[in-house]
Amino acid sequence: MPISVRLDKEKCKGCTRCVKQCPTEAIRVRFGLAKILEDRCIDCAQCVRVCPQHAKRAVADSLDDIKKFRHTIVLPAPSLYGQFNALDDVNIVLQALLDLGFDEVFEVAAAAELLSDLTLRELDESSFEKPVISSACPAVVRLISQRFPNLIPHISEHIAPVELAAKLARERARAATGLDDRDIGVFFISPCPAKVTEAHYPLGLKEPVIDGALSMAEVYKLLLPLMKRVKNPPKLRTAGFTGVGWASAGGEARPLRKYNVISCDGLENVIRLLDAIEDKFLPDVDYLELLACEPGCVGGCLTAVNPFAARARIMRLSGAADIKLKPLDIDDVYKVWRGERIRHTPTTILDEDFRKAIEKLKRIEDLNESLPGLDCGSCGSPGCHALAQDVVMGYAEETDCIFNARAQMEDGGDGQHYLPPPFRRR
Repeated sequence: MPISVRLDKEKCKGCTRCVKQCPTEAIRVRFGLAKILEDRCIDCAQCVRVCPQHAKRAVADSLDDIKKFRHTIVLPAPSLYGQFNALDDVNIVLQALLDLGFDEVFEVAAAAELLSDLTLRELDESSFEKPVISSACPAVVRLISQRFPNLIPHISEHIAPVELAAKLARERARAATGLDDRDIGVFFISPCPAKVTEAHYPLGLKEPVIDGALSMAEVYKLLLPLMKRVKNPPKLRTAGFTGVGWASAGGEARPLRKYNVISCDGLENVIRLLDAIEDKFLPDVDYLELLACEPGCVGGCLTAVNPFAARARIMRLSGAADIKLKPLDIDDVYKVWRGERIRHTPTTILDEDFRKAIEKLKRIEDLNESLPGLDCGSCGSPGCHALAQDVVMGYAEETDCIFNARAQMEDGGDGQHYLPPPFRRR
């Protein structure tokens, strides 16, 4: 599956910092360059944040894509409102989006509010297998599908708010315009690359419901001059603070506070919490709000401003008059479910032949025992076990370990092997 994080080979110096920070061991460094293993990458953008050379970047779709459609709808993420200093009226942002060239605007926060009501109703009815894990953050969902397959049944079967917003907006536009779906373009303003990828390759849906995902930072720059021209904007806002609050950590959990709800942001923290849940250390938890970015979606790498300043602005918007949407009608409930369950996505298949796979697994464990166990990353792999796996799969050599290379140097050998693989040249 294609990913939305890219490597700039001209900037990469093979420093291995990204290798050590990747939560799914999706990066290797060979011959002075990082390599992203797409089957392992969850688009969490941790490598984008830690790269000192800015060699990793997140990509999104182009605003020019809206010209392909006769009618266009924009879905602003709630985190967009936190990008603007001293914003008192969300309607100014929504009107500026229309002035940017869109025909209609539908707030993702409105869909989030509907999902909050539905989740609360279902928790009241005890219809979930607890603890329920929110499905709102695609990076977390993909992390669970790779590293925590036993927790997959706990992932909420609700689609993400942006997908519900896209469905509702498209249905409304179809009824109002009489156009076919192929003539209606639905575009999401995304705060992170994980949601860009999710827009095109949604988990649990048979086909995408979004036609494009735009970088929030790019749209932000275009909106600033347009917002200055907006005077007395019409009332376009449809979401109250319950939905807008989803932009920062704790916002999704807030309406569910009568239950035992845990809100956790930052992948390192999320992984520790999932380990505890998997080991049955937290049996009394009802609901988990898990977010890959700190402090929530306002911290996505496609945003434009400091995430903590953005979170403060989101909190300040709570002073505005709240709006309460009507609850979902029973006929609308079908729109909020995924078509199928999330499935386990193993990152490495040792061999299609089960017997050979067992033999390779034994070789990996034996080789791992012979390595120093320091997990220094100098070999270009995330740790000793990852190097052992790479060797058995034919992607690396035992002498890639600097300690094994030293032994070969003492015995005499190829001079290139005296250097760890990140620093070799072809």
